[in-house]
Amino acid sequence: MKIKTMQKVLSIILLTMMIVSTISTVVMAATTPGNITASNDITTDAIDKAGGKLLGVVQAIGVVLSVVVLAAIGVKYMMGSVEEKAEYKKTLMPYVVGAGLIFTASVFAQAIFEFFSGWGD
Repeated sequence: MKIKTMQKVLSIILLTMMIVSTISTVVMAATTPGNITASNDITTDAIDKAGGKLLGVVQAIGVVLSVVVLAAIGVKYMMGSVEEKAEYKKTLMPYVVGAGLIFTASVFAQAIFEFFSGWGD
């Protein structure tokens, strides 16, 4: 087997093991001792707002940088020679993967944030 194929297979196996071990985690908890009381004056509104703002900033920066880099690659592709166009096609694939990761990561983070933000109410 080639080394790259072996690396891909190993990566998939490790990723699968990580996901399975995360899903099947067992938590054993006991009841709360009598001397610990819950404090109702602690709120997480400030943390929720800061997290929402930070996530919005990360999304905005990711979108702006992705568009700028795509425009730069597009201009270089249009102005380049045949050999340069072949090289830009090679650089376009990692860009698409990276931009996709930025978009999906920010969307997933936003969805998780919104999902869990209503739990404390």
